[in-house]
Amino acid sequence: MAPRLQLEKAAWRWAETVRPEEVSQEHIETAYRIWLEPCIRGVCRRNCKGNPNCLVGIGEHIWLGEIDENSFHNIDDPNCERRKKNSFVGLTNLGATCYVNTFLQVWFLNLELRQALYLCPSTCSDYVTREEKDYEPQTICEHLQYLFALLQNSNRRYIDPSGFVKALGLDTGQQQDAQEFSKLFMSLLEDTLSKQKNPDVRNIVQQQFCGEYAYVTVCNQCGRESKLLSKFYELELNIQGHKQLTDCISEFLKEEKLEGDNRYFCENCQSKQNATRKIRLLSLPCTLNLQLMRFVFDRQTGHKKKLNTYIGFSEILDMEPYVEHKGGSYVYELSAVLIHRGVSAYSGHYIAHVKDPQSGEWYKFNDEDIEKMEGKKLQLGIEEDLEPSRSQTRKPKCGKGTHCSRNAYMLVYRLQTQEKPNTTIQVPAFLQELVDRDNSKFEEWCVEMADMRKQSVDKGKAKHEEVQELYQRLPAGAEPYEFVSLEWLQKWLDESTPTKPIDNHACLCSHDKLHPDKISIMKRISEYAADIFYSRYGGGPRLTVKALCKECVVERCRVLRLKNQLNEDYKAVSNLLKATVKGNDGFWVGKSSLRSWRQLALEQLDEQDGDADQSNGKVNGSSFGKDESKEERKEEEEELNFNEDILCPHGELCISENERRLVSKEAWSKLQQYFPKAPEFPSYKECCSQCKILEREGEENEALHKMIANEQKSSLPNLFQDKNRPCLSNWPEDTDVLYIVSQFFVEEWRKFVRKPARCSPVSSVGNSALLCPHGGLMFTFASMTKEDSKLIALIWPSEWQMIQKLFVVDHVIKITRIGVGDVNPSETQYISEPKLCPECREGLLCQQQRDLREYTQATIYVHKVVDNKKVMKDSAPELNVSSSETEEDKEETKPDGEKDPDFNQSNGGTKRQKISHQNYIAYQKQVIRRSMRHRKVRGEKALLVSANQTLKELKIQIMHAFSVAPFDQNLSIDGKILNDDCATLGTLGVIPESVILLKADEPIADYAAMDDVMQVCMPEEGFKGTGLLGH
Repeated sequence: MAPRLQLEKAAWRWAETVRPEEVSQEHIETAYRIWLEPCIRGVCRRNCKGNPNCLVGIGEHIWLGEIDENSFHNIDDPNCERRKKNSFVGLTNLGATCYVNTFLQVWFLNLELRQALYLCPSTCSDYVTREEKDYEPQTICEHLQYLFALLQNSNRRYIDPSGFVKALGLDTGQQQDAQEFSKLFMSLLEDTLSKQKNPDVRNIVQQQFCGEYAYVTVCNQCGRESKLLSKFYELELNIQGHKQLTDCISEFLKEEKLEGDNRYFCENCQSKQNATRKIRLLSLPCTLNLQLMRFVFDRQTGHKKKLNTYIGFSEILDMEPYVEHKGGSYVYELSAVLIHRGVSAYSGHYIAHVKDPQSGEWYKFNDEDIEKMEGKKLQLGIEEDLEPSRSQTRKPKCGKGTHCSRNAYMLVYRLQTQEKPNTTIQVPAFLQELVDRDNSKFEEWCVEMADMRKQSVDKGKAKHEEVQELYQRLPAGAEPYEFVSLEWLQKWLDESTPTKPIDNHACLCSHDKLHPDKISIMKRISEYAADIFYSRYGGGPRLTVKALCKECVVERCRVLRLKNQLNEDYKAVSNLLKATVKGNDGFWVGKSSLRSWRQLALEQLDEQDGDADQSNGKVNGSSFGKDESKEERKEEEEELNFNEDILCPHGELCISENERRLVSKEAWSKLQQYFPKAPEFPSYKECCSQCKILEREGEENEALHKMIANEQKSSLPNLFQDKNRPCLSNWPEDTDVLYIVSQFFVEEWRKFVRKPARCSPVSSVGNSALLCPHGGLMFTFASMTKEDSKLIALIWPSEWQMIQKLFVVDHVIKITRIGVGDVNPSETQYISEPKLCPECREGLLCQQQRDLREYTQATIYVHKVVDNKKVMKDSAPELNVSSSETEEDKEETKPDGEKDPDFNQSNGGTKRQKISHQNYIAYQKQVIRRSMRHRKVRGEKALLVSANQTLKELKIQIMHAFSVAPFDQNLSIDGKILNDDCATLGTLGVIPESVILLKADEPIADYAAMDDVMQVCMPEEGFKGTGLLGH
């Protein structure tokens, strides 16, 4: 089938030779493409949207032929969630709780620990008789009991440990130190079980995991031994610089020399002596936990890192050479290997390889997934290949019965015994009842899921039969037909969404019939199929052969013919415009409309063609030229129609002849064919009389303004040119009185004098902006010599007399010097009239400080310092002074006649007459904001910050901007070091437009990983606030 555009042209090609009044039924059916050939499946690859008879590629392919039942549903087989025979139960990872799951599985497979926990008395027996309420364990022992019972006899493939994790108060989204978790939980469990009466329960943690060693110090002088006994639950072995586990144990027990400043005080010798110190193993537990210290603190970087070095270990470990008392049984066999995947100390994933003590099989526990190792052998090779090694060290070869790992962080050995482990650990009846209830819920869920699958399959089969029956009857051929939207047909064939009623309203024209433009999204189907669709799904309106809209086809024919004629008319009008119009036969047309009339006509025809309601078309906003009216069109935001660009605000012909030109009567008649509603102005038409009056008044006002400006400039030449200005800090000797006006008044006045034709004259001094609501002055004499000097302008007495003549003075503000010529000239005083209002002055200062401390989304600048220098004055002089001083200096030294910056104020006089504290503050903020504008310099970046964010959060922003880690950042502002990471920027004195200096320490060559840096950005609190620490 031809492309869509070709079909569109073919459907309307007849309009070139047929006038609108000659349109017949045949033309209408051609426009609606009724008799296009239908497409054939296999030949047409995709649906032809331009052909309403193409019913191929609308989604029918999935229904034709045989269909697998599984395609009728998206519900997984519930049996996939069922525990496999002779396998263990997994644990759900709640976000970052894989480290908890690994230890739970290791402890579960410690049969002695499990048996002892089952013997603990529990309150859950009260819940057994209450079927309506779920069991909620109350203590850590009860949580562990219930978890172990589910791990032993649950029918689920995995269970949810959220109750246990919640009871400990762990953050499920934050990965913690697994080794620290093991220590703290064992301590908590031992403390909890110590209250039990049964000794087998009370002492189980010590019996299984507790050993004893002694710190032995021997004096080299007298040979006296000093012993300090200590219990241990795991041995923490340093792996740095070692390759074998036995080397790590030897180093742990290695003798240490105490010499020099580290000498030992011998009680026998009563003096400091050289000595040796070492650890002696006195007794070993049944379960020996060996912690490989892979996560160490790096002093250079200030954070933890992981040692990804290979350590070799054997499945059989003979500890007899390492214990003090020989002769016992100290042969251990490997029972678990805990793995940390990942190269970083702050991220990664924990799994466990654990040996089943009953069968001798090795299993890999990875949260929900449990995998049985083949041949009763531990297989670590796959785990070691998952993460690429940062070092180039190759994996050493391992002999039979030995293994090498760079990810193992804990090895669990069990004491070898001749006795076979107890294979009949029974779950107590009260726990088994709870497990049975959970299994019943699981079975009910499985049945429910199976029923839902069956219902989906039944619905799919019914839909399959319906589609196969109706799709063959969809084509209409020569029989009666109707139109249905393509979108509805596709949804009918889409198995994932339920079929909704047919809705054809979006395809209707203004005559409530089928719009010709919508035929590309409609399909012509047989009346038989349409009857079935409407009877089963409902909807409407039904679009039969009567829905073909003759009015729309006739209008489209007219528009298409006009479009074809437009090019010829455009050339004709262009030629007519070249001739000069003589006499009064012409018509006024806007120049802008003439430039864009072709585009306007096309847009208007397109709107009419699209059944739009707008008239005369629209002017393209970018088509106006430089000659268009300047002020009216700036205010006008709505788009103009043809020839409306020469309308004045009163609806008459505008007075500006630069915006219009005369065209001949012939040209106007052709233009009027396309714009019959355009305003018509014959050449003899007079311009708007009201606009003429306003123009005359404007010329008179402009002349008056120029005269006023010249008079004021000649009367106050020094004030205008900013020359010979008095200064409070250096009081002039020839006067004892100076007057004050606001700087805002002076700058608005200068703006008017420079451009009197564009600016309104300043009529009032407006000194109320400098006073409080009580009429008191808001400034002290000292502040007017410093920070507030940019808000006021000092006036000579002679200038003040002239100002009183030229302007309305609302309030007189003056400073008087007294005390000159007295005995003690140093006691000269300066008195202001009106006097200072202390309360309002204090309120203003508080408001200013509050504004600087309570900002949000303000800009500050961070400047990176190079080569241990504070600021490079030659390259960045702006950093050595405040930005406000820099701007003010530039304003004070600007040459005569230079343009002032715009204050964005229209009528300053009227606004200044409103006296209120808030208005004054707003006014003052305006001036301050202008003067504090900062210019960025090289090596500096702008950051958006808020006053309530901490310094630590700012350091994270700086890290992203400069690639400098937070612990390498040394920040300062105005010579003050910023080092309190928890303090907010407001309390540290960081205000908007501040410049913070960044001195970066030397970069470290080998960061463990980028996420290490990210983690260090947040304070590491470990298990603070959790149940493991008694909170």
